[in-house]
Amino acid sequence: MALSSKPLKRAQSLHEQTYQALRNAILSGELAVGARLVETQLAETLQVSRTPIREAIRQLQRENLITTDRSGAIRVAKLSVVDAIQLYDCRIALEQLSVSEACRHVNGSQLLQLELAVQQAEKTLGQQPNHLTNYQLLHMDYEFHRLLAEGSANAWLVQMLDQVFDKMALLRLRTMEHNPGVLEIRSEHRRIYEAVRDRDPVAATQAIQFHLIASKERVIQEIKQLESQQTELERSQNLS
Repeated sequence: MALSSKPLKRAQSLHEQTYQALRNAILSGELAVGARLVETQLAETLQVSRTPIREAIRQLQRENLITTDRSGAIRVAKLSVVDAIQLYDCRIALEQLSVSEACRHVNGSQLLQLELAVQQAEKTLGQQPNHLTNYQLLHMDYEFHRLLAEGSANAWLVQMLDQVFDKMALLRLRTMEHNPGVLEIRSEHRRIYEAVRDRDPVAATQAIQFHLIASKERVIQEIKQLESQQTELERSQNLS
């Protein structure tokens, strides 16, 4: 289990700091999907008692970022193909509204931020994939889609998408570790940006649909392959 050993500051409540530390570690991939979380180890690493660890774990369980397996062990959630399908369906519905409304409400400053986000992603073309660049690409993807949501001027939409984005991070981290190509944020993001810039809601909606449906297919295919490999590994272990 990997988690940076950094003493927590006491400005916030220990529960809040512990929760944020664990949440950030999960969403950054520092704590890997499926990793077992042991209260005593976490308490020692973060230099807190087990009480704030337990409180943080309960909160993360409510957010479906942490689960309990059949043996009772606490682990970072590993989302299934069904989870992926349902999360993408939510995103497709919500983000069609996001880009349509962004075409009406986005301002000049937000358009500039979107353009810079697209340019930054395009600069990653040709870089050798590793854990750091994978996380950077995920962060770029999140920033771009969140900027679109903010451009819609609908605060409730932003809040709902944030909840979906957290779960999506678990899917993306798991699949990108094995296939970085599962995330395409260069050409697809540019098409979305240009449609919003031109304030064309039909083109923007079509572009976001194409982007998310293509992403959904790539992620589902990768998860199926990972689950097949896991099943084969367990079968061979049982035979040996």
